[in-house]
Amino acid sequence: MANASNLVIVESPAKAKTIGKYLGPDYEVKACMGHLRNLQKSKLIVDVDNDFEPVYKPIKGKEAIISDLKKSAKAADTVYLATDPDREGEAISWHLKSLLDLPDKKTKRVTFNEITKNVVRQSIQHPRDIDQNLVDAQQARRILDRLVGYQLSPLRWKKIKRGLSAGRVQSVATRMVDDREREIENFKPEEYWTLDANLTGNDVKKLPFSARYHGKNGKKAELKSAAEVEAVVEETKNAAFTVKSVKRTDKNRSPSPPFTTSTMQQEASRKLSMTPRRTMAIAQQLYEGVDISGEGTVGLITYMRTDSLRISEEAIAAAKGIDLSKAAAASTYGSTVPPTARYSTLQDLDAGRHTEIDMFSGALMRMGRALGIPTPYNEYTYHMIKALEEKNDGLFDYTATDAVTCSR
Repeated sequence: MANASNLVIVESPAKAKTIGKYLGPDYEVKACMGHLRNLQKSKLIVDVDNDFEPVYKPIKGKEAIISDLKKSAKAADTVYLATDPDREGEAISWHLKSLLDLPDKKTKRVTFNEITKNVVRQSIQHPRDIDQNLVDAQQARRILDRLVGYQLSPLRWKKIKRGLSAGRVQSVATRMVDDREREIENFKPEEYWTLDANLTGNDVKKLPFSARYHGKNGKKAELKSAAEVEAVVEETKNAAFTVKSVKRTDKNRSPSPPFTTSTMQQEASRKLSMTPRRTMAIAQQLYEGVDISGEGTVGLITYMRTDSLRISEEAIAAAKGIDLSKAAAASTYGSTVPPTARYSTLQDLDAGRHTEIDMFSGALMRMGRALGIPTPYNEYTYHMIKALEEKNDGLFDYTATDAVTCSR
């Protein structure tokens, strides 16, 4: 690595190992192990009289990491700050730039929404500047945490009991739990009944079907006691029932959307009895990469801290068995269409209309299946256009560019 002209800084050694394998010998990939400087724990360290300016200090115990990164950054022609693609990662990159005394001209910010060869290489080719808005958002959160926690917690110790804490999120969440508990305590249960009957027709060969009592003479009735239920049973015991109409409808059932952070944690808790902390720890390992026999270290899921339902092109292609790495490197996945072109399919999508993709790629796919000939690029095109049609129909949000989702 001594001859590498580019330094890439990520947060964890596991991610560094995976990314280093994808980038090759021209890139030295090192881990900063998370934050390298922070607010001092024992003091408020926020100047409330000077625009709430925070005072940062290097974290004790990380001096060796800082020294090593400074040495590597000084020797590199370009430094790529590749911390996580969220506001916390953006802040870490901002702190790194300051700690390592990096000039603007040799500093690049890159993000990897998933740790795959295509995404890593594409991201390195399209760096950006540090997003100061994300950095400020992270700083505002930290400052609010510090102001609320460090000023309210001592008040609780004095007025209630020592050891009790207060926090920007914790106190609000506690209030919400308390409000909900009071609602439960004040709830007045009401008795209600439902009545189902198993009906059979004149044809004994046909299976019986279930019907629920709705009311009488077209009016809905509520059954609030066992006596009311018994009265309805007696009234209808020997009555003849007639099916007035049968309504048949076709329903389109869409697949479940990709996981967001919260839905992933909920499913892990419901199906696997896992805590949110354990869920996120395992998801972090899957995102950074695990060793697979014959393949090396491979990232298996997209970035897990997100509320977006966006699915990347690479994920869709992989699900359909399409290898995007075979596309020409100089093209955008093989496309030679100029960006100014507005062909009919694109015009349809712009106008929110369904396209004629079924007549073209769809027809070729069907012919390929009939003849036993694979049509991977037509399948990729078909499903990408269909995904954009679903976006226009409001089924999913494919517009997010700053976040990705974990796949189920």
